[in-house]
Amino acid sequence: MITVSVTYPQRPGAHFDFDYYLRQHMPMVQQLLGHALKGVRVDRGLSGAEAGSTPGFVAQATLLCDSVQTFQQAFGPVAARIMGDVPNYTDIQPLFQYSEVALCDERQPGVSGWYANAQ
Repeated sequence: MITVSVTYPQRPGAHFDFDYYLRQHMPMVQQLLGHALKGVRVDRGLSGAEAGSTPGFVAQATLLCDSVQTFQQAFGPVAARIMGDVPNYTDIQPLFQYSEVALCDERQPGVSGWYANAQ
């Protein structure tokens, strides 16, 4: 499994319309990528390491796919449409990164296991 991270770096005066991004752009991305997309997560930057400080990124979307090739095959034909929508919600140039999923441990309530008693 791989992730495609799409990050939007923080910069003074930047515009980012989260309502549009969550209600219009991301559903469009999900629809256009179809079965190639195994999952999606959107994070909104709150602060840097020090509480209340400016976050390094306004937002980050993480797309989960089987492989880089699977993503590229799905994205290629619709890339212009997806990227053409960016000015509708931000003036920030997004940065992209492919990563291999090395560990994924999503803890669920009531699940037993090695971490059940962890604080």
